[in-house]
Amino acid sequence: MSEEFTLNIEESNAPHAPPKVDYGAVPASATGGFSSNLASSPYHPVTPQNLLPSPSIPYKPMTVQMQQDLSSAECDAVASVQTMADECELGFRETNQSITADPAKDLYKAMYEWIDLNQNVFVSRLAEAVAIPSVSGDPTLRPRVLQTVAWATKWCESLGGVTEPVDLGLQTLPDGSRIVRPPALFATFESTLPDAPTLCVYGHLDVQPASKEDGWDTEPFQLTEKDGNLYGRGATDDKGPVLCWLWFVEFHRKFNLPLPCNLKCVFEGMEESGSEGLEECLKSVSETFFHDVDGICISDNYWMGLERPCVTWGIRGNVYFAVEVRGGTKDLHSGAHGGAVQEPMTDLIKIMSTLVDSATGKILVPGIYDEVDELTEEEKERYERCDFDVASYANEDTGGMPLLSQDKATILMARSRYPTLSLHGIERAFAGAGAKTVIPRTVVGKFSIRTVPHMTIDHVAECVKRHVVKVFDTLGSKNRLKVNVIHAGKVVLERWSPEW
Repeated sequence: MSEEFTLNIEESNAPHAPPKVDYGAVPASATGGFSSNLASSPYHPVTPQNLLPSPSIPYKPMTVQMQQDLSSAECDAVASVQTMADECELGFRETNQSITADPAKDLYKAMYEWIDLNQNVFVSRLAEAVAIPSVSGDPTLRPRVLQTVAWATKWCESLGGVTEPVDLGLQTLPDGSRIVRPPALFATFESTLPDAPTLCVYGHLDVQPASKEDGWDTEPFQLTEKDGNLYGRGATDDKGPVLCWLWFVEFHRKFNLPLPCNLKCVFEGMEESGSEGLEECLKSVSETFFHDVDGICISDNYWMGLERPCVTWGIRGNVYFAVEVRGGTKDLHSGAHGGAVQEPMTDLIKIMSTLVDSATGKILVPGIYDEVDELTEEEKERYERCDFDVASYANEDTGGMPLLSQDKATILMARSRYPTLSLHGIERAFAGAGAKTVIPRTVVGKFSIRTVPHMTIDHVAECVKRHVVKVFDTLGSKNRLKVNVIHAGKVVLERWSPEW
């Protein structure tokens, strides 16, 4: 359930191995009253405070002061972000430049030494980023998403980058209300090398919802070290990778080294909500911001295994659905009304049970596979040749969740080649601890379909809506049904070019 950012804290004989991390005891003055010997616990909270060089240097998290109502069409999100960026102070500590290697003579040796020397600084900054609950799917946390964009803007500017928060307009919520979308952050770092190529990197600053009630072992918005790994919402998806690009720039700036290429960054705050508004924005700047871009790197994906890097040149799309079943105007007590009313939850469970085969993973919605290409023998052989360890995937990547197949090619194709449907949850239903004998008046089932090349969003949405309505009609229910597409993202597929 937790996101994992691997940190090697064991000593190694390898050159430039990271030093062993000694968290020691955290003074109460550095943590606002919390004091604990972290080394004695299997869970080590990692905060910017306990990684500062001295308790006398307080960590000051950036405050959020919105001058305008985010639900107002008159709200200027760009101005709000820029104001926060101008007024905030970066709370993290500076990197140490006391390395022995000469960057001008041995760039990589110097970079590795700098990374090793500043490991705690990097962890501290990641902890600061993770601590901001920038959940784009929660309208009440929209100010926090803007805060994260402002935080990244400030950091880019401190590294000499030219920044531009770009307005993405308003978002329409399922209830019809509207709220501002977080601006996208465009940043440019120029190289002093003549004829330097230009690379554009993409990342996102928003995260999905998270809580310990969802199954996290640790507090999701407090970076925590456990068994050499760092856990926190956004550590890998996608704040950690975004920070890596900024550390890359910082290394070159600190040692007055020219960047090997011009670097352009596109960091958004709506990726976890379907990247609403981004496509239109990118099209509008195709002849300006992107006119000199030679290549694009998307820093938001995973390796197939734990040891061998891989280059990803495509990603499945996603169509996210909400099926609402509404009964009366108030919740009821099952002891008084159970058996006498048509319960929305019963209808919803029946509908959701017809979407996917739990034994095979096959989508049961008629027509879904109509736009999927047939598998060729040549393609199957390519999957069979991939370097992928099924046992490692089953035990480490999935946390021991049972696999639908033990066949390597079948697993890989399920993860990338075929569409899949996953059930995510039910809103407005009782999900807390203890027992509650409620009959909810309304329930909303959430699920999504990962799409593959040639599948269109309109076709998928039509197939699902037609199927759900048909199933609901067979129930003879007098409850009311509504099927919505919450957000949708297209498939991205680019062929690998050796020229890049």
